[in-house]
Amino acid sequence: MPNIMSTPDYPVKSVGRALEILEAVADAGEGGMTLTELAHAVDMAKSSTGAAARTLAHFGLVRIEQPGPRYHLGFALLRFGDLVSQHTSLSKIALPLLHELTEQTGLTARLATNDDGYPVFIERVDGRGAVRFHATLGQRESPHATGAGKVILAQLASDDVERVLADAGLPRHTASTITNPEEFRLELDRVRLVGFGVDNEEESEGIVCVGAPIFDHQHHCVGAVSLTGLKADMSDGDVGRLGNLVREYAERITQILNGGRS
Repeated sequence: MPNIMSTPDYPVKSVGRALEILEAVADAGEGGMTLTELAHAVDMAKSSTGAAARTLAHFGLVRIEQPGPRYHLGFALLRFGDLVSQHTSLSKIALPLLHELTEQTGLTARLATNDDGYPVFIERVDGRGAVRFHATLGQRESPHATGAGKVILAQLASDDVERVLADAGLPRHTASTITNPEEFRLELDRVRLVGFGVDNEEESEGIVCVGAPIFDHQHHCVGAVSLTGLKADMSDGDVGRLGNLVREYAERITQILNGGRS
């Protein structure tokens, strides 16, 4: 556990000590900690540790189990966690970064959520120029022919991939759509290797889309970020560069969510 009191950014020592106690109890897991263990973990006297823990317990942040005592995380943290989830939606976090992506590339940036293996786009920032990609928000899109769909599928267990493909099939949208199951499995392997997925005119003629996955704190893929543009405006090198860029932005959102790959 990092010692937050070692930096000058926390001038109120009592608050810093209380947060160190919360961190220590959280790290202890389901079994909790004895007072001796807790005092040792935060490098405080047992009397001071006990007094601070009782104060946290008064506000529901720590739960004291008797006999013992043993210290556990308090149920008030569940309420705070639920409020954080309500107040910090994926859209709210990602939208400023979508604007950055569009400003940097001139392309349309979109955010999709993972709806049981299907991409559902919930935000869009249109690129510059006359061309607008007015894909409807809020509905399931093709999981096998979109950049976002590919990266979401690539994070699923093989049984779940097969379930989604059995449900959705591999319908042909264009001459470039991958419709062979074995070929598509190899495509998912490639996506896992490079960290982004490419829709190379596979859903719509003349349109290229690149996507990268977003992960939450439980290491689940909760969605994807994508960039969409005209094939005529891109070279092969552009596709790789844009893929790396969208992966970088997806990783930034993942970091804000305190997430990561499993």
